[in-house]
Amino acid sequence: MTDISITKKNDVHLKVKCDPSIAQELHSHFSFDVPGAKFHPMYRNRVWDGQVHLFSLFTQEIYIGLKPYIEYFAKENGYTVDDSEFVVTADKTSRENVKQFVDSLKLSSNQKKIEIRDYQLEAIYNGINDGRRLLLSPTGSGKSLIIYVLLRWHEQFGRRQLIIVPTTSLVEQLYSDFQDYSHFNNWKASYNCYRIYGTVDKQNDMPITISTWQSIYKLPRQYFKDYKAVYGDECHLFKAKSLTTIMHKCVSTPYRVGTTGTLDGTKTHKLVLEGLFGKVFKTITTKKLIESKQLADLKIFTILLRYSDDIRRDNKNNTYQEEMDFLVQHYPRNKFIRNLVLDQKGNSLVLFQYVEKHGKALYDMILQKASNRKVFFIYGGTETQQREKARKVTEGEPNAIIIASFGTFSTGINIRNLHNIIFASPSKSRIRNLQSIGRGLRVGDNKTKCNLYDIGDDLSWKSRKNYTLLHMIERIKIYADEDFDYNTVEVKL
Repeated sequence: MTDISITKKNDVHLKVKCDPSIAQELHSHFSFDVPGAKFHPMYRNRVWDGQVHLFSLFTQEIYIGLKPYIEYFAKENGYTVDDSEFVVTADKTSRENVKQFVDSLKLSSNQKKIEIRDYQLEAIYNGINDGRRLLLSPTGSGKSLIIYVLLRWHEQFGRRQLIIVPTTSLVEQLYSDFQDYSHFNNWKASYNCYRIYGTVDKQNDMPITISTWQSIYKLPRQYFKDYKAVYGDECHLFKAKSLTTIMHKCVSTPYRVGTTGTLDGTKTHKLVLEGLFGKVFKTITTKKLIESKQLADLKIFTILLRYSDDIRRDNKNNTYQEEMDFLVQHYPRNKFIRNLVLDQKGNSLVLFQYVEKHGKALYDMILQKASNRKVFFIYGGTETQQREKARKVTEGEPNAIIIASFGTFSTGINIRNLHNIIFASPSKSRIRNLQSIGRGLRVGDNKTKCNLYDIGDDLSWKSRKNYTLLHMIERIKIYADEDFDYNTVEVKL
């Protein structure tokens, strides 16, 4: 008798049939602590155990993408598995056929013919043959080109497709990229792609829909029933409840591809994404792209600002929020950032966290001194067209400055002609930092290198290290893990 039977419920979940004792083992095996759970009110009130449970004891269901993990669990524990009734939906084909299909598209960029790179072709091949994949592909590796080829592949079978992105800027950027890749093959983005954000009507008959997740996550399951392929661009964000809700509604969408440059390092995050999209396929590393000159050389300067004893003493008992409020409103610190930005040659991107308390103040200070330089201020309230204008103007400028919130410009936005990035607000988020670095790694016509200025603050008092200093230490660990070239410079304010 088989210990574990696996059947497909729909294109989101599979069903496991087994004894209650094995079900309990599976429940424990697929339960993980959530980072920071102890600070959550529900955990403190003992309403929640601080864990995420990927296998349901009640329904005995789990994400389809985690089927390989169930099989591994069974093998390790000596259980037999029957998956004879589980049907995999994928287009089995050869690498040669995929290469011939790619060649037939006559791919282009900036109205010049381009050749597909080997790692891109392998990612496309995996996405086609497995039907589901989580593509871990760093900034500058051509994620949008991979998506374009995959959607053209599915298009030939008449499959309706949905692309989900985090920002309105990315809707426009992908649309523009698809048109750029099609210069020599007569395919028109305007005839095939429908864009959804803001108050645009959600209903359409076009074969491809590009939408922000905010625009569609409240729509009923019925809305998603005709989509046969779904792409989650910047899918590291999909651990958010509203994004997983969309994927749960795609119950008749067998083909799934998630693309991201970064995962946050936690097992829970990786398994949720693999469950929703498929097994991770790592295309190439940022380091290899830099070494092969496909990305700009990156030089990181970690600038540690040191404060007087009086300031340290006055701020020694600050909470995290009090420390942040002090730093973003401290005039000497903002003046240092202003002077640093104005001293740089080339186009610069300044990233901040708080709009009114910090971003607006930096913008006013920089604009006042930036004679004959174009200065843009971008935040959540900035219209999409204005963001796109700032991006395109900067592409053609030698010395522009963009002051932008992390939320609008840290993820996905491409600016080939960006020479300098300044982290004006401290953060320890692995994803945010690596995504932000990616904004400057594009190679441009007049650009082969990029400088990152990462500003940290030493407000430590005696043996107590302040919050943002600890965050900077975490960022330096990330740079070391990624084998980036970095130097630390101390500056006394």
